[in-house]
Amino acid sequence: MKIFHTADWHLGKIVQGVYMTEDQEYILDQFVRDVAEDRPDVVVIAGDLYDRGVPPTEAVHALDQCLAHIVLELNIPVVAISGNHDSPGRLRFGSQMMKDQGLHIVSEPSKQPDPVVLHDDAGAVHFHLIPYTEPGTVRHLFNNDTIKSHHDATEALVNSLKETMDESARHVMVGHLFATPKGQEQDNTSDSERPLAIGGAEHVDASLFEMFDYTALGHLHQAHFVGQESIRYSGSPLKYSISEENHQKGYLVVDLDQDGTVSIEKRSLQPKHDMRTVEGYIDDLLKGEVNEDYVFVRLLDEEAIQFPMERIRSVFPNALHVERRLPQSSHHAEQEERVARHRMSDMELFQAFYQDVRGENPSEEEEAIMAEVFHDVLNQD
Repeated sequence: MKIFHTADWHLGKIVQGVYMTEDQEYILDQFVRDVAEDRPDVVVIAGDLYDRGVPPTEAVHALDQCLAHIVLELNIPVVAISGNHDSPGRLRFGSQMMKDQGLHIVSEPSKQPDPVVLHDDAGAVHFHLIPYTEPGTVRHLFNNDTIKSHHDATEALVNSLKETMDESARHVMVGHLFATPKGQEQDNTSDSERPLAIGGAEHVDASLFEMFDYTALGHLHQAHFVGQESIRYSGSPLKYSISEENHQKGYLVVDLDQDGTVSIEKRSLQPKHDMRTVEGYIDDLLKGEVNEDYVFVRLLDEEAIQFPMERIRSVFPNALHVERRLPQSSHHAEQEERVARHRMSDMELFQAFYQDVRGENPSEEEEAIMAEVFHDVLNQD
C-alpha cells in the first residue's frame, strides 16, 4: 500500500504579520498534482490542518478545495486527525456524512475506537487515529486519576487499541504529539510550534508505537524519525519561521509491503517564496536584483541607518524583519543568553523574572496560579 504522509498545514497562518494563504494554496496545488500523478492508496494528514480554532474563510476554502479534489475527483481516500491548533468541533462537522465518500476525520479520542480499514492486494490495513487531546480529557474518558501527562494519555489510548487489534492485518497509527526516543528529550522544535504542555509533560515515549508497522506523526515541523525508521514526522509543507530556514520541506511517500515492512521516500515541495536569512551591508544589498523571498535581514553596518525596512523593501519587497548584527562579543553573549532561556521551562522563566523584580522567589501559591495561567494560555484556540 502506498501512503502519502503529510501534516501541519497550518492553513490561515500569519508570519510576522503576513498572511501565508497564497503560499499555502500554491504548495497544496503542487501536492495535489503529485497525488494525481502518483495515485497513492491513501493520503494521511497527521493534524494541524488549520493554524487556529477559528480559521479565516480563505483557509476553509483552501482545505475544502484540496480535499474535494483528492477525495471526490481522484477517488483517493484521506485519513486525517485534528492537532493542537485545530478546533475539534469544527473539524468534525460533517465527518459522518463524508466517510462514505472516503474522507475520514477524527477529532476527539474514543475509548474503543474503530480503525479505518483500507485494502490492497495483500489484504487489510488498519489505520488507528489518535487526535491531539489533553491528558485531562483522557483521564475523564478512562476514569483514571493516574493519567497526568501526554505520555500517560497516549499510553492509555494505545493500550486500548491493543485489546481489539486484528493480528492478521497490518497496522498504521496516526497521531499528533511530541514523541521522543525512550529516556531522551531531543529538541527538534521550531519557533512556530505551540508547546503542548509545561516542563516536559508534553513528551511521549516513542516506544509506545513499536507495535505498529508505521506511525505517521504530526506536530514537529522538521521531517525526521524517532527511535526507529517506521516512526516518522513528515514535517510541515512550508517554512513558518526563520528557525526552519534549513528544513527541506515536503511530505513522505511510504510503501507498506504485505509483510508490514516499510520503505520511505522524502518528496520535496517547492515554495512560491523561500524563507531565509540575508546578511550584508545595506549599500551592497541595495545593488542586488529584486527578490520576493521572505527574508530576515541582518545588516553589518555599524553606523545608524535611517528607515532601514523601507530601503530594504525596495529590493526585498517581502522582507519580514531587519536587524543590525551586534559586535562579536555582544552577539556571543546574547546567543548564550538565548540558549539558556530556550532551555528553561515557562515556570523557570517566571521564577527568574520574579527573582529579578522582587529579589525573592515566588511562593508556592503564586507558582500554582501561574501554572494555571500557562495552561489556559497554551491551550486556548
